[in-house]
Amino acid sequence: MEAAFNLSSKTVRRIGYGAMQLAGPGVMGAPSDPDAARTILREAVALGVNHIDTSDFYGPHVTNRLIRDALSPYPDELLLVTKVGVKRGRNGSWDPALSRPELVKAVEDNRRNLGLDVIDVVNLRLIGDGLGPVAGSLAKPLSVLIDLQCQGLIRNIGVSNVTRDQVFEACDLCKIVCVQNHYNLAYREDDPLVDELADIGIAYVPYFPLGGFKQFQLDTLSRIARELGASPSQVALAWLLHRSPNILAIPGTGSLAHLRENLAAQRLNISDQQLAELNSIDGVGSGKGHGAP
Repeated sequence: MEAAFNLSSKTVRRIGYGAMQLAGPGVMGAPSDPDAARTILREAVALGVNHIDTSDFYGPHVTNRLIRDALSPYPDELLLVTKVGVKRGRNGSWDPALSRPELVKAVEDNRRNLGLDVIDVVNLRLIGDGLGPVAGSLAKPLSVLIDLQCQGLIRNIGVSNVTRDQVFEACDLCKIVCVQNHYNLAYREDDPLVDELADIGIAYVPYFPLGGFKQFQLDTLSRIARELGASPSQVALAWLLHRSPNILAIPGTGSLAHLRENLAAQRLNISDQQLAELNSIDGVGSGKGHGAP
């Protein structure tokens, strides 16, 4: 099993860190203990994490400022990936923000709050119907990011919450380095897309990697976890790493103990028989939703 993958000219370890949970409840406002949040970020990097996923609409502005305060000046090997295309309503809603002015402002907000002149990767995040991506052209908003890339403000571009057709429409317009969609052991509608992207060297970054399991799936997962002396979440993360070499996991947590547990998943030795049993957990179409962006 490969331990790393090339993303945006950097070699990143395949378990990174998703910063969304560092914001307050509902991903709004500051956390109750900002110092603890900064400690988690520093510990993640100390433990070898060199891929952090974030966005300025987490908080909003909160997680990016925590990352800058905790980690700047950034290590050369650290890859920061953010996303634009969403704004937060006053009631905590996740609303589309795909006009040119909104996207330009979002990139500038990410640059300012992360303290970066150039952002390594910016994902264009589309808002779906609550259950997944919605078909339609993404050429217009993507053209804004391409313009900002030409201005030297963005190094590379990715897409998030997208259909297969949208992925390959994007690939026709510019170089796409990663796709970030809902995918996990129990929700595998993107199975064919994962394989297609692996063949052309594009990273697949699953969000909601540990949720949406039905009871019979949890029973199998828990039994195999007991056999391995691990937690079910560790086994679910390890399965992602076995699934395809282009999968980069970004589990988030606000707990140091869970951070260490997540990172230890890459050391699990899953047997061929156990892997076959896990592969038989087929939750395609489970309809559990996609969580927050």
